[in-house]
Amino acid sequence: MNFLSIREMERPEIAKLLRSAASLKKDSLSGKKLPAFPDKTVGLLFFEDSTRTRVGFEMAARRLGIGFTSFGVKGSSMSKGESLKDTVLTLKNEGVDGLVIRHEAAGAPNVAARFFDGPVINAGDGMHEHPTQALADATTILEHRKKLDGLVVSIVGDVMHSRVARSNIWLLSKMGATVRLVAPRTLMPPYKELIPAEFHYSLKTGLDGADVVMTLRMQMERMENGLISSLGEYASMYQVNSGTLRYAKPDALVMHPGPVNRGLELDDLTVDGKQSVINEQVENGVYVRMAIFNAVFASKAKKKS
Repeated sequence: MNFLSIREMERPEIAKLLRSAASLKKDSLSGKKLPAFPDKTVGLLFFEDSTRTRVGFEMAARRLGIGFTSFGVKGSSMSKGESLKDTVLTLKNEGVDGLVIRHEAAGAPNVAARFFDGPVINAGDGMHEHPTQALADATTILEHRKKLDGLVVSIVGDVMHSRVARSNIWLLSKMGATVRLVAPRTLMPPYKELIPAEFHYSLKTGLDGADVVMTLRMQMERMENGLISSLGEYASMYQVNSGTLRYAKPDALVMHPGPVNRGLELDDLTVDGKQSVINEQVENGVYVRMAIFNAVFASKAKKKS
């Protein structure tokens, strides 16, 4: 069993993982016995910089007794020109049981899955998807709203370059939420007719009556020149702060997958305000990744038996 994309999953599969994450969190916080896989080892292949996702997977592995080896391009033979295929085959033949991959190229985890016998988990691939982050976001929303069906979720910012946005669009729409994308036209994804979301170009209409306001990092490293006139102008038109948040419901949740560019996507008061659940998103990322490990390794054990 691989975990590569929210888009490829059915609603019951998503719901099952969300229930598992909630159950593992409850058991962990209450001190109950957790599933354990001491005979398993995963390779954490992070070819892009990461703090939350990488540490989230490391902590999830530790809590379930899973061994792990963590490395990136600079610490591997890929810095000498070795291909992803050969790196995956090396880990396979060295006895690694599963792979977690973050890569700048969209589809890299799918390529790895073709050459690896065990489960492959997508930790973010290019501008394609970031499925575990979407599950962490949904888990956080459920803790506060108890359901996803019928909610209005506004996703604000650099949608075009955001794999987080893509995974959230698919997850939330599959689970019955209305998704609104709010951004300048230059930062919206193409092919609107293929995306299950509304497109809005102003905060006033995009946040109107929203239950959840999810802001995105401005990914300057992926942007071409000319997509925005200036960061200052972007902030004046699309920053979520105490003024613009008034367009949403009074108790709307404020989210951000991190890292936050304070003063750009959100102001300090909103990041640290009472409506912010950003730190909860980070915490729930650990339990979601525990649920993924449990799902992929438990399913493999059942097949063997």
